[in-house]
Amino acid sequence: MERITVFDTTLRDGEQSPGATMSRAEKVRVARELEGLGVDVIEAGFPASTLQEFQAVQAVAEAVQTCAVAALARATEEDIDRAAAAVTRAERPRIHTFIATSDLHLERKLRITRDACLRRVQQAVRRARTHVADVQFSAEDATRSDPSFLLRVVEVALEAGATTINVPDTVGHAHPAEFGELVGEVRRICPDDVTVSAHCHNDLGLAVANTLAAVEQGARQVEVTVNGIGERAGNAALEEVVMALEVLPRYRDRFRTQVVTRRIYRTSELVSRVTGIRPQPNKAIVGRNAFAHEAGIHQDGVLKDPATYEIMAPDVVGVPERRLVLGKHSGRHAVADRYRALGFDLTEEELARAYHALMELTERKKELHDEDLLAVYYGGTLLDVPKVFRLERLEVRCGTPPARADVTVRMAGERPVSAMGSGDGPIDAAFAALSELVPWHARLERFSLEAAGGGRDAVGEAQLLLRVEGHVFRGRGASTDVVEAAVLAYLNALDKAAHARTLEERALASVQLWGV
Repeated sequence: MERITVFDTTLRDGEQSPGATMSRAEKVRVARELEGLGVDVIEAGFPASTLQEFQAVQAVAEAVQTCAVAALARATEEDIDRAAAAVTRAERPRIHTFIATSDLHLERKLRITRDACLRRVQQAVRRARTHVADVQFSAEDATRSDPSFLLRVVEVALEAGATTINVPDTVGHAHPAEFGELVGEVRRICPDDVTVSAHCHNDLGLAVANTLAAVEQGARQVEVTVNGIGERAGNAALEEVVMALEVLPRYRDRFRTQVVTRRIYRTSELVSRVTGIRPQPNKAIVGRNAFAHEAGIHQDGVLKDPATYEIMAPDVVGVPERRLVLGKHSGRHAVADRYRALGFDLTEEELARAYHALMELTERKKELHDEDLLAVYYGGTLLDVPKVFRLERLEVRCGTPPARADVTVRMAGERPVSAMGSGDGPIDAAFAALSELVPWHARLERFSLEAAGGGRDAVGEAQLLLRVEGHVFRGRGASTDVVEAAVLAYLNALDKAAHARTLEERALASVQLWGV
């Protein structure tokens, strides 16, 4: 089996995603996670861009022990010297220098000739080699370059001492077959001790396909980012490339990486939280729905044998569990399985009645949750949940951290109770106050806030999932005041929890279910 080097550029190219800027401490935290994940090279940043970036790359170089740490540099003496200074304390320092090679970039952006480009390549790689033994050269916009000129550029870089040659599809313009052919041509002129690399962007959704095509044609380094973040439409996603090499019969017996796949999900979660960019729900490998099944036929198959609809088990990539989403497409087997998970073993008659009621319910809501199943089981629905918790007063103070919230709630048949909470913002503070007022142990699982419509008077719609003593309840609230909307959603979830508890208590008291 041939070894594939995983070059992770989450901290450099990934950080170029709008809004994904990371602090020095965050970069170090992500770098250590990437080291635990098992990547071979961490591209820590572009030291010449700012003093803060230089210091961040320097901090990563000092923090990482087992990975090579690369610093990006344009093909200029100043950039290369700056990169060298940033990674000087790394256990395995690498300088990654680049210059554009397409006529479009040479004429319009750099405004230099091809001969000038060749001279810069030679000077840059030679200077980098005076600092470090590990020098990577990239021909920016390689896929739109004249192939014969590109090969000449590669020859000059090799003569100057480059140890890795990277072929970037900078604008995501390549077709997998054509990109593989181009990488193969580069591979043929490189000595065996030089690694050929592929760096693919996802503008046409082909980044992973192009990367795999490059591997088939001799590339032995793949340049990727966690969750596929990066410029414009992003880069080839680490998790997709690695798992394709692990799972597909075409690759799994030929290639290997040293990535610890069971850490993929936790790394994805960390990057999501640090950057604020979450993968779309249907994102391969790490998306919320990647191991979720709603269609009845699929659910039935997965319950009998997961391999029927899953080409990898969730725990292989560190996903805690598969999800059987109950909705309008669900089958009876999935409903019965969920009831068993809640502790109820339904008879055929009970299952038929429950299934019919739940399918009617799906006409009015997209997903079914545990509280819906409990309500149907005990003979009702949660469409008209009795109001138990009422908001009497809400005052928040924010602007100077921590934010504070004073909340008064009246529970049915009881006097109003008040609590003060503090947090990172007004909503966090309000939830902290509510947690003091709840008579049960409650933990917020998920929260989202959206504007219904536009303009200054738009209504804010809050949705959340609240785990109350082991059961999850969905709450919704709406108000032109977003903090009030969040509080109303929290209380709505508590109303559902109270209703479910009442129904359970009645059932236990009668010891008869479904009127039997």
